[in-house]
Amino acid sequence: HRPEEAGVPGSSPGPSTDMLQAIFLWTKNHERHLSAFAMVAGFIVDSFFFKRIDLWQTHVVFASYTVACFIAIPLLHWFEMRAERGHSFLRLRLILPFIIQFALGGFWSGFIVFYGRSASIGASWPFLLFLLLVFLGSEYFNRYHSRLVFTSVLFFFALYSYAIFAVPIYTGTIGTGTFLASGALVIGIFALFTTLLRIVARERFLVYVWNIRQGAFTVLILMNLFYFSNILPPLPLSAEAVGVYHTVVRVPGAYLAMTEAESWQVRFLGFSPRLHVVLGEPLSAYSSIFAPTTLTTTIVHYWQWYDPIQKEWITKATIAYSIVGGRDGGYRGYSTVLMSEFGKWRVNIETIDGRRIARIPFTAERITSPISEETITLK
Repeated sequence: HRPEEAGVPGSSPGPSTDMLQAIFLWTKNHERHLSAFAMVAGFIVDSFFFKRIDLWQTHVVFASYTVACFIAIPLLHWFEMRAERGHSFLRLRLILPFIIQFALGGFWSGFIVFYGRSASIGASWPFLLFLLLVFLGSEYFNRYHSRLVFTSVLFFFALYSYAIFAVPIYTGTIGTGTFLASGALVIGIFALFTTLLRIVARERFLVYVWNIRQGAFTVLILMNLFYFSNILPPLPLSAEAVGVYHTVVRVPGAYLAMTEAESWQVRFLGFSPRLHVVLGEPLSAYSSIFAPTTLTTTIVHYWQWYDPIQKEWITKATIAYSIVGGRDGGYRGYSTVLMSEFGKWRVNIETIDGRRIARIPFTAERITSPISEETITLK
């Protein structure tokens, strides 16, 4: 006796088909939790691989996320269209959504790691908040037809956020021209992606093509607004160590600083330090700025004093110097300014195109009694 085949009238589906259908229904019912798990898995993977932004391993991971989304999103919709015509493809319809969620989760977690390291919170919090909202909000778009638009636009945002720091690493430059070149590259890659969507899922793509384009255009406008308003973090640069000291000197293999003993509020709560000075005495702002191996650029120290009468910050000195990438702990340098006023001061450390890398606030106070100073080795 020959057993009846699945799909033949009068036959019963085999156990494997029953199992796949049960798994498919279970994943549909638990889709939100499973997609969250996939994104968390991506975050865990990133925590192991993302040490330095210019390591080849980092870019292999990001490239794998890009390829996964580039292929899996169109394929998923091709299989879904075929399923509407009576074909099953249960295995792939189960696997592909999690591949997409894993890749997008890896993108977001990687961006949170690197943009978080690079950002000066006071300047870049709108972009970091936007990035966090994208990460969290992606869990609430569960309707299938919305997902074609949403995942495509998310992919465009991921491509753009990656290209912003990847292109400078390969060109060895940062600035407006490099940023615009990153945007042009992303638009080209996304055009290829939408062409693939049009080929493999033509009917569905034509229904949502304008939604996809409008979403991508909105992301393009937002990213340019973030950049030209100096909100976008200055990746691939990041501050490894900063501080203001009475003196900074360079010795073979290290930098030494003379500083006052810090209070516990400064050390543990991040309060601004108080430095006791005599007018005309110099203070030095030290910064160690990480840059990729191939990159040479200029950073600027803006020394600003708060005028309590005019109630605004007055720039007292602007000192720029070149940095060369490659050192794990960052390129070290410092600027020195003579104190001309008591009161609130800050040193803004910025890129040549005006994006803030770090800010060092401090208060200059008159010496009223002998102060205790110590010599420390800077990172």
